[in-house]
Amino acid sequence: MSSSYTIEDLRKDVAEGRIDTVLACQVDMQGRLMGKRFQAEYFVESAWKETHSCNYLIATDMEMETVSGYKATSWEKGYGDYTMKPDLSTLRRIPWLDGTALVLCDVLDHHTHEEVAHSPRAILKKQVKRLENMGMKAYMASELEFFLFDQSYEAAHTAGYRNLKLASAYNEDYHIFQTTKEEEVMRAIRTGLQGAGIPVENSKGEASAGQEEINVRYADALAMADRHAIIKNGCKEIAWSKGKAITFLAKWNYNAAGSSSHIHQSLWSLEEKPLFFDHTGKYGMSPLMHNYVAGLLAHASEITYFLAPYINSYKRFMAGTFAPTKAIWSKDNRTAGYRLCGEETKGIRIECRVGGSDLNPYLAFAALLAAGIDGIENKMELEAPFVGDAYGGKDIREIPRTLRAATTAMTESAMLRKSFGDDVIDHYTRAAEWEQEEYDRRITDWEVARGFERA
Repeated sequence: MSSSYTIEDLRKDVAEGRIDTVLACQVDMQGRLMGKRFQAEYFVESAWKETHSCNYLIATDMEMETVSGYKATSWEKGYGDYTMKPDLSTLRRIPWLDGTALVLCDVLDHHTHEEVAHSPRAILKKQVKRLENMGMKAYMASELEFFLFDQSYEAAHTAGYRNLKLASAYNEDYHIFQTTKEEEVMRAIRTGLQGAGIPVENSKGEASAGQEEINVRYADALAMADRHAIIKNGCKEIAWSKGKAITFLAKWNYNAAGSSSHIHQSLWSLEEKPLFFDHTGKYGMSPLMHNYVAGLLAHASEITYFLAPYINSYKRFMAGTFAPTKAIWSKDNRTAGYRLCGEETKGIRIECRVGGSDLNPYLAFAALLAAGIDGIENKMELEAPFVGDAYGGKDIREIPRTLRAATTAMTESAMLRKSFGDDVIDHYTRAAEWEQEEYDRRITDWEVARGFERA
């Protein structure tokens, strides 16, 4: 799905002085935009064809450390270049940055010009291609939650991220008066994203003080992942421009609700026929949808890492907080990990409620599609829907409680290794191991306060 802004439009804007900068960005393992700011005249002359970046960008952690143990890149191999190939269908103006356009790039091997298999965009494109070969495509939508603070990023950093002042003093779920106070930022986010070719549906207050949600229109899987990555970056840039800060941490504070990224998904034919809908089926679910959802559940533990990639991600899974703890499906039930929405309509879909706002959309979408495809290929039978409060459910499938458990499930998954490739799974296993190693050797404030005097 194109943003409808073309290279010819860009050339015209450059010639007439409206655009002077083009951001050429790849998406890293954390889902962040990484790249270069091009002088627009140079970009339209030649860089629109390709540019280059250091290959460590897809083998690093949140701190940009050169992590050891990766097969693809290392000091021994010299950290050479990858080629960044702009996908011109993603080209768009960025209204909140003066005179700026942005394009997302695929990451290619510098020598073969084949896509780098462990790059997030390539991982998702592989699953999209599998669906196309089956005569299908996926539509997806990710809801993004975050917390808004009255301090700037610089002030929050200087304060050691302590005593932060939220944009609200109380729960603002659907609260119009409180969100009116936050409109300077939220309106700028809505109108900015809309102007960048991302169709916005709404914003709303969420379930804790200072918590917000932004919702945009669904799209095919790759286009939605592209939108998601741009949305996160855009929200931060817009908040920063207003002297505010936003966090997409899954669980920023023990006393606050977690922030999620619920992912709605459905399959359609290439001719736009809804394949999840069957008016004769129970709840309007087709046999294909039964197989797909059964695949999601069968592989729920294996794909959790791609929905919850950090130590902090697992702090969000707490009973009674609208974050799920059980990987079961239920009909319009927000206590379940997977919720049936839009029953008896063409808009019928399954909502994955497991993912946090810290996920990488390309990896999360790809993992969900891989699990669902496996369910279809193996004609998996769907268990009966759970009824009631899933938090209190006994002897039902649980979401892995720690990164360590999720990493083991991922690395041992025959389905993921078949779908993504051994090298890709080994690459992300190393990323998960490093996250765990870094955490295991750190001393937390909780440990010190608990044991300084009493230990």
